Amino acid sequence: MTKLTRIFFITIILIFTKSVFATTALIDADTLGEMMESDNKPIVLEVRYHPHRYFTVGHIEGAIQVQRFKDLGDNLASPNMRFPTYEVFQKRLRAWGINNDSNIVIYDDSSTALASRLYVMLKMYGFTMSQVKVLNGGTSEWSAFNDLTKEATPKPALGNVTLKPKDPKMLIEWMDVYEKVLSLRDPNTVLVDARPHGMYTGEVIKHAVQGGHIPGAINIVSLEGTESQQWKDEAELADMYKAIPKDKTIFLYCHDGFRMSLAYMQLESLGYKNVRLLNGGWSIWDQAMTLPIVKGDKPYDEEYAL
Repeated sequence: MTKLTRIFFITIILIFTKSVFATTALIDADTLGEMMESDNKPIVLEVRYHPHRYFTVGHIEGAIQVQRFKDLGDNLASPNMRFPTYEVFQKRLRAWGINNDSNIVIYDDSSTALASRLYVMLKMYGFTMSQVKVLNGGTSEWSAFNDLTKEATPKPALGNVTLKPKDPKMLIEWMDVYEKVLSLRDPNTVLVDARPHGMYTGEVIKHAVQGGHIPGAINIVSLEGTESQQWKDEAELADMYKAIPKDKTIFLYCHDGFRMSLAYMQLESLGYKNVRLLNGGWSIWDQAMTLPIVKGDKPYDEEYAL
């Protein structure tokens, strides 16, 4: 084999490996079923939009309930969906029986928008992400061919997982947005609002004091990257984010941290490297009351365009 031929095959292997790696966070129901029948069963975590449905509708047998607000936010902060400290999150993970070598599968009933919050938190606090999977299709995917149970999973033995402090490269605060986007108009920074378009324009005010968006934000609705609880294919996701060059720094926000986490996972799957989450999301900007807001379908209005 010539040197040129070897380089060609190595290049093909690297491209294929990169493509597979980009999608390995997602698994289907058949794969989860096989994992649950193996000797090394995963810890399955459910994050439902309505937590009572764990009991009233049912859950995957053996799944541990994660309550979306209480367990995935800083309960005493304002807003309450700022990210908790690693000590608090570590305590919650240990209560779910998680160790450093645990395999974890997360699912929800919300097109992975809720599961993605837990996924990015595990990454943010230094858990080994090759051990973490997300069930594509969630409860719909599983219940199509499998039964759900209404009996609560017995409380597991206390785990011993050890986390790390928050990765500063994954987070921004509102001051970073104010400086980079509003003040400096940094051409290497792209601010993305992952909420539904009506919230972005201000036509819909839901779970917020004000409508509109942060000046400079473009609107890419992360949930539009899913259909019938399933992720759309890579080509469709790439088309969604085609306006954003991969060499830019991306600031993400949504209302309270779930849809921006889905956007984070989508961008990660597409190979974007420098993506950061606004701690507290729109809620922290909205509740300040004095920070500038733009209404309409453009990033800037006349007041902030110049």
